[in-house]
Amino acid sequence: MTHIILVSGAGKGIGRAIALAFSRAGKLNPDFDPLLVLCSRSQADLDSIAVECQAEGAATDTFACDLGDMEDVRKLASFVLERHGTIDCLVNNAGVGRFGPFAEMTEEDFDYTMATNLKGTFFLTQALFPVMEEKRSGHIFFITSVAAEKAFLHSSVYCMSKFGQRGLVETMRLYARPCNVRITDVRPGAVYTPMWGEVTDDLKTVMMMPEDIAEPIVQAYLQPGRTTVEEIVLRPTGGDLQDG
Repeated sequence: MTHIILVSGAGKGIGRAIALAFSRAGKLNPDFDPLLVLCSRSQADLDSIAVECQAEGAATDTFACDLGDMEDVRKLASFVLERHGTIDCLVNNAGVGRFGPFAEMTEEDFDYTMATNLKGTFFLTQALFPVMEEKRSGHIFFITSVAAEKAFLHSSVYCMSKFGQRGLVETMRLYARPCNVRITDVRPGAVYTPMWGEVTDDLKTVMMMPEDIAEPIVQAYLQPGRTTVEEIVLRPTGGDLQDG
C-alpha cells in the first residue's frame, strides 16, 4: 500500500534522517510502500536526499520552498494534493533558531523564527489536516524540542516558538481524536545538526545524532492504526546540554 508522506525540512539534519528511515522501512516491510514528498529551501539538498531515498527503493517528489513564506506554504499544500490527491503522514520538521542573550535579540530574529516555527507549521497543518479528517485516517508528527517544556538561557525566542508549537499539538489532538487521526509530539534534546554550527569534538560526543530521532518516528508511524504514540522524548544519555 502506498503511503504519501510529506517531510518538511528534509534537506538536512533530522528531516534528512527521517526521509532515509522511512525509505529503509519500505525496503524491509513488504506492506509499506512510502512515497516521500520532500521539501526544503535548497533544491540541491533535496536532489541529494532524493537520490539516497531512491537508492533504498522509495519513490520521491521534491518541492523547494521556504515555510516562513505563506505563498510557499500554500503552493506546497497544493502540490501535494494536486499531484497525489491525498496525504497519509505529515512530518512538521522544518524549524529555525536564533540564539543569544535576551537583551540582544532583535525584531528580525523574532520574526524569522516565528515565521517558520509557528506560522508555517500552523498553516501547513491547517491546509492538510482536512484531508485526513475527511478520510478518517492519517498521522501528523510535530518535531518540537525539549525546549517546548524547558527554558534555556540563551534561547528565549526559540523556546517561545517551541512552547507555542506544543500548544498547537495539544489543540490538534482535540480535533484529531474524533476522526481517528494520530498526533505525535517528538521532543528531542541536543542533536548534532547544522543548526548548531561548528561544535567541538568533545561536545559532539555527548550529543545525539539525527538517525537517533528518525528511527522512533518511523516505528511510531508503523504502529497499528488503533495505537497512537502520543509523545517521544529523547535526550542525550548524559542529560540536557546546559545553556550559559
